[in-house]
Amino acid sequence: MKVKVINRNEEEYTRERSQDLRKVHKNLDPNLHPFEKAVEYTRALNAAKLDRVFAKPFLASLPHDDGITCLSRNPRRLNSLVSGCADGELRIWDVAAQRPLRKLLGHTSGVKGVSITQDGDACVSCSTDCTVKLWKVPFAPDEAGPLLQNDRPVFEFRGKGAFRGIDHHWGRNSFATAGPQVDIWDHERSEPVNSFTWGADSIMSVRFNPAEADVMATVGSDRGIALYDLRTSTPIRKLIMQTKTNSIAWNPMEAFNFTAANEDCCLYTYDMRKLQSASCVHKDFVSAVMDVDYSPTGREFVAGSYDRSVRIFSHNGGHSKEVYHTKRMQRIFAVRFSGDGSYVFSGSDDMNVRLWKAQSSVQMGTLLPRERQKHDYQQALVERYKHLPDVKRISRHRHLPTPIYKAAKLRRTMTEADNKKQHNRIAHSAPGSVKVKSARKQKVVAELE
Repeated sequence: MKVKVINRNEEEYTRERSQDLRKVHKNLDPNLHPFEKAVEYTRALNAAKLDRVFAKPFLASLPHDDGITCLSRNPRRLNSLVSGCADGELRIWDVAAQRPLRKLLGHTSGVKGVSITQDGDACVSCSTDCTVKLWKVPFAPDEAGPLLQNDRPVFEFRGKGAFRGIDHHWGRNSFATAGPQVDIWDHERSEPVNSFTWGADSIMSVRFNPAEADVMATVGSDRGIALYDLRTSTPIRKLIMQTKTNSIAWNPMEAFNFTAANEDCCLYTYDMRKLQSASCVHKDFVSAVMDVDYSPTGREFVAGSYDRSVRIFSHNGGHSKEVYHTKRMQRIFAVRFSGDGSYVFSGSDDMNVRLWKAQSSVQMGTLLPRERQKHDYQQALVERYKHLPDVKRISRHRHLPTPIYKAAKLRRTMTEADNKKQHNRIAHSAPGSVKVKSARKQKVVAELE
């Protein structure tokens, strides 16, 4: 005898709240739902509209006494951030409570770089007063209320010239400074253990590779990007570009790839094995790009520009996904992603560190399972119908300040005129006489080894 039993999970049929709807069974036979695609498209269109309606990325601002020049996030604690100012002061922030924990006093000139050690218990900062200082980074206590205290450095390293940038090694108690040359320092020694020079009068920035910790990249005033290997104590190779690079960031998930923030309003992603051509050119800024930093996932990065805007790019996208701006925000000199990739920090000339959401319309706080399923369903619908004109137009639309909008329009006009001129030159010249370089190659002047 065969017995058929109906087996149902009680959790799927129990309402979480009294306002919830009861589960309704649906016959998935496509013949019974001839307008399913049309209904899905309407839902995708509404989801794209709601996504823009609820796009409110700005969360908070952390005030200072002078313009922000550098930022560093703690690799061990999500709520810890260190910011450096042009007046020589550093502040350690408890981001979740939006309160300063320590005011670090010791530099007599503007702070140009700060980096937190891999264990998160200390940080190093450099300044144009020719000193590097080592500081302790405290934990944020549980009790609420103001806790601001002044702190003094644990140790001081003195150099021969002004420092422009600093970065700490990902695995050892050593760090690199950028100045007249690249110096490698140890926590236990007052003199540099190694130094590198390769043609540049001054080095503007230095970054260690998080995936391969002994490889580092520097950018110099000679428009060059140089790669070094600490294991062999020798330079690897150098790339000369047409315009100067201001900052550099390594992709934490792709050990060979890095992105350079350039003075020509663009960012260039390179594979260190093939420097003769950029892997991707990221456009949309209308002024010099000052800083760049990758998300811990390696799938996107944030960049800040002299045009007073912050943009978030996909790691392989030519144009920005998001653009953030406020009326009072001035030129941006430092940007960082948070440790979980959910937030973005920006430091600007107007004496504020601003906190933004990495996804502008994401709902804050704890979500119920039903709410999370709804958000996932809406995102899947927008992803499925993103190629259709209306969904594409709504999803891509971003409001821009008038100066940025007009400058971008002027740049587009100039680019179109250059392309038209080149097209006419090719059309009225002998076949093969006009050599055309792609955008990925035309900014590369030379590659040295």
